[in-house]
Amino acid sequence: MSNDTPSLENQAKALDKLPNAMVRDLKSRAQKLDPVIKVGHAGLTPELIKSLDQALELHELVKVKFTGLKEQKHELSPLLASSTRSHLVWTIGHCAILFRRRPHPDAVNK
Repeated sequence: MSNDTPSLENQAKALDKLPNAMVRDLKSRAQKLDPVIKVGHAGLTPELIKSLDQALELHELVKVKFTGLKEQKHELSPLLASSTRSHLVWTIGHCAILFRRRPHPDAVNK
């Protein structure tokens, strides 16, 4: 078996590594954010993933609130991150903070 291609698990682990200074900055910025996405009892639907993906495109840093499935937030947060190719920065209370850098750093906020 060839080990040339990294497994999906290894790719996800590599994606989760942000510099500590950047994590601190993102946590600080996230404290002032209102939740953009709310996960209800329907769970991680394709529509929710699509909305989260669009929010990350627009804002880079997004707060997701678990209004339903609160007991499963620690299992669902990494799934949200991997589904949207984003970094799970932090989980606090019933919220998860996700970050994905814009493809074009010079993009203007809308």
